[in-house]
Amino acid sequence: MSKFNKKKSGDLPPVSTASLPDIVFMLLFFFMVATVMRDDEMLVENQLPAANQVEKLEDKNKLVNIYIGKPGVNYQKTFGTSDVVQLGDKISRVDDVYNYVNTKRSAMPENLQDQMMVSLKVDRNAKVGVLTDVKQELRKAQALKITYTSNQGDPMNNIKRR
Repeated sequence: MSKFNKKKSGDLPPVSTASLPDIVFMLLFFFMVATVMRDDEMLVENQLPAANQVEKLEDKNKLVNIYIGKPGVNYQKTFGTSDVVQLGDKISRVDDVYNYVNTKRSAMPENLQDQMMVSLKVDRNAKVGVLTDVKQELRKAQALKITYTSNQGDPMNNIKRR
């Protein structure tokens, strides 16, 4: 009998999992930093009109978004098919615009409250009546800096051809 045993050929050493938690935490940190969260879930149809004089806004933390359009397909049973106003993540009445804007203003840092702008994202097929009512509520709330969001393009494409 021999004292020495031959080593079995082809055996692999076990994989070390000591660095696995470090890799998992690096990936978690990367995705937390790199992921952009969506601001609002769209509950209304929002096909923006085209414009050729478009200017990109730099500071989006001063913006308060208000969406106007017909309710999405999933919400037409509840809200009908006429134009509605979306404030944040819910469809609201026009009367709620005043409180919504003031709540958003008070949540901003004090140095940005005077620079707050309201971004109206109005569907290209929306009626002007709801937009006018929203603008009246914005006047009551002293939110006088208003921008209209649009896509870059030829404004003649906005005209319905019959």
